[in-house]
Amino acid sequence: MAEISTRRRGFFFDRDGTVNESPGPGYVLSWRDFHLLPGVHEMLAALRQSGWIPILVTSQQGVGKRLMSQADLDEIHARMQQDLGEAAFDGIYVATGLEGADPRRKPAPAMLLEAATEHHLDLTRSWNVGDSERDMEMGRRAGVPHNLLFASPLWPDWPTVMNYWRAVNANEAR
Repeated sequence: MAEISTRRRGFFFDRDGTVNESPGPGYVLSWRDFHLLPGVHEMLAALRQSGWIPILVTSQQGVGKRLMSQADLDEIHARMQQDLGEAAFDGIYVATGLEGADPRRKPAPAMLLEAATEHHLDLTRSWNVGDSERDMEMGRRAGVPHNLLFASPLWPDWPTVMNYWRAVNANEAR
């Protein structure tokens, strides 16, 4: 008899360029600069309805560079969660240190591993979506099998990702 995993499935989201509009080469430094992408709320709601655990994993070097404070970042995330309402993330994991000096920064898998432990997630049954190769590498290093490069020709928007996720999960349920 096959053992049924008691661990839940997680869906990991990068932030800038995946959940909200990319600031380009700069940083989202305040709430007025934060704009959710179309379809992200619907994706989060669909995940919740299916029993998945949505987690935000983001590197925010703007804090480490002192372009913004930790309080500024916390305000952005609190207001994002408030706007998302019942579809809000179950966890937010942030690396704020400078590149090369923060062991939690992507592509290190530390934030995914921490979230998996705290939320009892099975990474081998989870998904990871981000807009950079660092995001993809983080997922691969953590053992996540589904790593989608968002805003790419294959995964251009949230409706496309959601349709694919639903199709894969329908096939896995059989």
